[in-house]
Amino acid sequence: MTARALNSWPQSIRDKVATLAARQDALRAETQTAQTREALTRVRLGEALAAALAARAEAETAARAAALVHYRAAGRAWIRPARRNRLRRQAERLLSRLGPAGQARIIMASGLWRGDDLGAVEAYVRRRADPGARPQALFDQAWHLARNPDIAAGGVSPLVHYLLAGGLEGRAPHPLFDPAYYVRRNGVELGQTGLTALEHYVRIGAAQGFDPHPLFRTDVYLVQAPELFETGEAPLGHYLRTGAAAGLSPHPLFDAAYYRSQAALAEDANPLVHYLTEGSSRGLKPHPLFDPAWYRAAYPQTAAEGHEPLSHFVVHGGDAALSPGPWMDGGLYAARRGDARPAGLDPLSDYLAGGAWTVGEPSPGFQAAAYLAAHPELAAEGLTPLERWVRLGLSD
Repeated sequence: MTARALNSWPQSIRDKVATLAARQDALRAETQTAQTREALTRVRLGEALAAALAARAEAETAARAAALVHYRAAGRAWIRPARRNRLRRQAERLLSRLGPAGQARIIMASGLWRGDDLGAVEAYVRRRADPGARPQALFDQAWHLARNPDIAAGGVSPLVHYLLAGGLEGRAPHPLFDPAYYVRRNGVELGQTGLTALEHYVRIGAAQGFDPHPLFRTDVYLVQAPELFETGEAPLGHYLRTGAAAGLSPHPLFDAAYYRSQAALAEDANPLVHYLTEGSSRGLKPHPLFDPAWYRAAYPQTAAEGHEPLSHFVVHGGDAALSPGPWMDGGLYAARRGDARPAGLDPLSDYLAGGAWTVGEPSPGFQAAAYLAAHPELAAEGLTPLERWVRLGLSD
């Protein structure tokens, strides 16, 4: 309305209109002030919530470290085995020539077989390279034979071959035991024994809390299975026997329930074994924030070198600040996290372990504080902002 039109009205009407306009302006100002206060309040609440969640993450990290110390202190009593030297290896080769009886004694002396039934070991040895044979050991015979067809052609028992030659050649005995990873982390102690990597883990390393695979973190698993402090059972053995079926997860980047939602698994199937042997190559995601297909495309050298994407990311992603998927910029995150990120820890594991509450922008354009302020319920859900955003289909 123009001032000329308003001036043509009677004085009383002009006064009423002016009064209404002033009230409208005042109301608009009050609304803007209230909105500003609400925004500030939400920001402050978000900051307070982020601080509380950061403290919770720090406490969880401390609990994992304490669990590992406790497990080691209360670990099984073990006797360091005699060093496997040249003479002992010669004796083992002589025993192997005695047939099943001698080969069974090699297995029993290794400490890998669960139980003391020598007859059962002999029966296993007699089956030779039968993929259906299941030794009472951390040894997946069918998987091992599929990866090593030369052993199948040789006709010898795969576990005997592993003890005499395969272990020294770096062959893997089980999908969840990575000998190269184990040797890199424990090479000095392993070299003092002359044992194969698997023997060292079963007889010494498990009780010391050593990790058998990049995707099996003993500290993470122990806080989910506190009964191991009393039983002294090896965490990996517990996971294979009962933990996987109970939904326990051995690594922060492997969400067992999320993975099962993508794969049609039998109830008793081990989800991590399935992921490593089949799911990864099919592009199934082990975690909402890790995309193996995207990772292979972004870092083609992993595929060329035959690396499983998630394992490669866990081992090499920290030093190179690699990205786990299209939703997180590993380099940007690492730069903003700075020295607060533990050396060698990959960006995503660090983000999930507490970095989410200190880095405001883990990926360009994603404002974590604003998202947390808008969705404070994610604290009760146990999710980080980026994880919740991706889980909901990037719809928020």
